Amino acid sequence: MLIIGERINGTRKRIGEAIRARDEKHIVKEATRQVEAGAGCLDVNAGTVGDREVEDMRWLVKTVRAAVDVPLCVDSPNPAALRAGLELAGDDPMVNSITGEKQRMEEIVPIVKEFGTRVVCLLMNDSGLLSGVDERTTLAAVLASALEKEDIGNERLYFDPCVKPVSTEPDQGASGLAVVSWISSELPEAHTTCGLSNVSFGLPNRSILNAAYLAMMTNAGLDSVIVDPLNETVMDSLRSARALLGQDEMCMEYITAARAK
Repeated sequence: MLIIGERINGTRKRIGEAIRARDEKHIVKEATRQVEAGAGCLDVNAGTVGDREVEDMRWLVKTVRAAVDVPLCVDSPNPAALRAGLELAGDDPMVNSITGEKQRMEEIVPIVKEFGTRVVCLLMNDSGLLSGVDERTTLAAVLASALEKEDIGNERLYFDPCVKPVSTEPDQGASGLAVVSWISSELPEAHTTCGLSNVSFGLPNRSILNAAYLAMMTNAGLDSVIVDPLNETVMDSLRSARALLGQDEMCMEYITAARAK
């Protein structure tokens, strides 16, 4: 399971303040803590807009890259900011994200090709977020085919079902599981990921819900997750699920984590 640490995001108040103040110490601390907690990749999002985002992204990626050795997932809706980040991101980077939206495809596909990156594929299109299983799996197949024609193989794709909060759409938990299961079966070379916290939005005790859902998603075939690796409830659930599903050889990840505590 690839853990993509989500904490370096300028929309979070303290991270935004650190970016504006060019507070390297705080950003380095966030990066190193996430890697020490098990992140194998770090999402990097400046969370700003316009021309400023380009410079903020350059500074942020450079700062994180100097602190840790794991790959970076450069995250922005702005193609110029993505390009600026990827120029400094180092080996094996990821782009967050592409969608089925026509303009987004036209803007991001050339960047993914140029830098040879992996890419998060959000299962949404020009109609917006999708709810049903069939419409999302159909879009996944369409995206996989379109990107393969651009020499972007399935092994570089990380499909996110874009699960909506169960507080407003109660069937979203089950439908998200079905989408991940379908992709794992029908597009076996592709990967699946999930912005985990969306499912619990608007509900109390969100960490418990997120932890339970991650265990279910792991059983459905999820092989990466965008998450806060410092959340012990969620990470304990993931390690437990992997041990119980036989994905953790001799339960060593589980045992190592338990001993570390």
